[in-house]
Amino acid sequence: MDFSLNNAKAQKVWFDADNLWLLLLDGRQLSLPLVFFPTLQNANTEELSKYELSGGGLGIHWDNLDEDLYVPNLLLGITDINRKGKSA
Repeated sequence: MDFSLNNAKAQKVWFDADNLWLLLLDGRQLSLPLVFFPTLQNANTEELSKYELSGGGLGIHWDNLDEDLYVPNLLLGITDINRKGKSA
């Protein structure tokens, strides 16, 4: 199986008290601290559950929160707190 960034596509997103979790199509699981995503950290459970996968799982979009994440960037450690031009 090819575990490259080209295959970094989400099939499921969930949260615990401190983390954003992703299950990727290739079987990998990724956990990222919510503190890296202030918009998501401040959202309630209902708001967090209303996401859409785009691009076959390359993107995760929360319309109600105006938040978009690009899965390959998450694997590279690029999050809301370190993206240029985005204020927290």
